[in-house]
Amino acid sequence: MLKEKIGLGGSCHWCTEAIFNSIIGVQSVEQGWVSSIAPDETSSEGVIVHFDPNMIDLSTLISIHLHTHSCTTNHSLRTKYRSAVYSYTKDQLDTSQSTIRDLQKDFNEPIITKTIPFEAFKLNSQNYLDYYYNNPQRPFCQNIINPKLKILFKQ
Repeated sequence: MLKEKIGLGGSCHWCTEAIFNSIIGVQSVEQGWVSSIAPDETSSEGVIVHFDPNMIDLSTLISIHLHTHSCTTNHSLRTKYRSAVYSYTKDQLDTSQSTIRDLQKDFNEPIITKTIPFEAFKLNSQNYLDYYYNNPQRPFCQNIINPKLKILFKQ
């Protein structure tokens, strides 16, 4: 079984973790804070998605990511929730950039998602890991995560 990984950020890491833990071909999701090698960037909430590229490709993962968070909105919490794809290799960076260009047709506003090299990751506290599947009845899960999962399953 092949295994690759990609970093993704854009909304609450609890939401992003729940979305990608629900995808066939995703082997595991680490949730916490991701930073890049860009000099002006600080860490922001995100996930590391470990996946089997024979079951799901990077372009599909990026498409899911863009369609399940506000990838065209530069809102006031964008520093905490940076819309980004954090690549581990040059090939991933190239694929990410071309996929985002191709997906622009799906959105009315310009996509603001950055494609940047991965630098570091800090795992969240144990009590917050797999938050959705450990707490599905919590109000945050019902009101915020469930609607995003419905979008995913509809598409």
